[in-house]
Amino acid sequence: MRGLRRILFVLSILLVAVPSLSSAQRTRAEAENVAQRVLERAILIDTHADTPLMLLDEGYDLADPNSPFMISIPKMREGHLGAEFFSIWVSPQHPPQGLVRRALDLIDAVDDQAARHSDALEMARTADDIVRLHRQKKIAVLMGLEGGYAIQNDLRMLDIYYRLGVRYMTLTHATHIDWADSSQGEPLRNGLTDFGRQVVERMNRLGMMVDVSHVSDKTFHDTLAVTQAPMIASHSSCRALVDIPRNMSDDTIRALAKNGGVMQVNFYSAFIDQDYAAARQKVAKQMAAEVAAARQEYARAGKAFDWTEEMKIGKAYEAKLPVPSFERIADHIDHVIKVAGVDHVGLGSDFDGIDSAPRGMEDASKLPNLVRELARRGYSEEDLEKIVGGNLLRVMRQVEEVARRMQAGKGG
Repeated sequence: MRGLRRILFVLSILLVAVPSLSSAQRTRAEAENVAQRVLERAILIDTHADTPLMLLDEGYDLADPNSPFMISIPKMREGHLGAEFFSIWVSPQHPPQGLVRRALDLIDAVDDQAARHSDALEMARTADDIVRLHRQKKIAVLMGLEGGYAIQNDLRMLDIYYRLGVRYMTLTHATHIDWADSSQGEPLRNGLTDFGRQVVERMNRLGMMVDVSHVSDKTFHDTLAVTQAPMIASHSSCRALVDIPRNMSDDTIRALAKNGGVMQVNFYSAFIDQDYAAARQKVAKQMAAEVAAARQEYARAGKAFDWTEEMKIGKAYEAKLPVPSFERIADHIDHVIKVAGVDHVGLGSDFDGIDSAPRGMEDASKLPNLVRELARRGYSEEDLEKIVGGNLLRVMRQVEEVARRMQAGKGG
């Protein structure tokens, strides 16, 4: 009898440790009902969209009812999107003397849209702002700076960007910078330099979220050792499912969870599906050569070859590749939960910054498909609310609290 009690006790511990999935998947009808209740009350937050490039370079208006892009006001409304972090990304190939100006122009483009469409959009600076705007049935607009080279090795630029509304910074993009290594290429800095540590400390003090998408594993762990606040990975997927350096390993996912942070799953086909990634790799050199030739041709004509032009080339190749279903996004969310728990995962689409989105997730209007799929897999309504935005709100509040304590001289 004592042995039986011991077995029952061990089983109870194991059951508590398992992510809160039901013992059986729901029917599609049941899942639809659960998803609808969640969509009606939850705040769905996406932490990464590259739409500002289109706003600035193509004069795109977010209210366009016939938008060719992944993010628009009608599409966000249809997708129940409550808050969007617009990426302030400047190509590292941009001339250094104009880099900050370019970032400021992108910020102005976002601000202009919020002002122009104040009936639907409003700039948010805090977690409480997001909640307030959701109650007012507005879409909260926030910004993230993508690539630490945009501060031009000057800590004061962090203060300026923060005052302008930037609420996270991705430490690197796809190239190494003076003070941190990216996930791409052989390491140059051995992770984070002393100046990089000052950057993280300054971000903590300001209340700006530290974003570890794009960084090398060594940079990740160096940052983790410095930060006093939870971190985010604003748009990353799982290396265990698609083995590329840009994705996060199980070790880094676990460490991020221990830090209290959250991993926002990226929707890019090449990050979420191994077959697509392999097929794309086969044409990568040919595509890169075409991009390089186009860039040279534009230069000879005295025209700027921007990211949208590169995207057009990418999309032409994408049309010939085996695009996966949006269900692969749910597979990555499942994996993060198995590794780190349901409190440490969210959504970071990379809309308008990717040349291939999965079938069924072509733009922001399709977000309910993912909620329905997660509901079908048996997640509780409480856990779904965490996944679609609650976890990110928690991290924002914790980052804000750490900043208040540091500014008051009470440490982290």
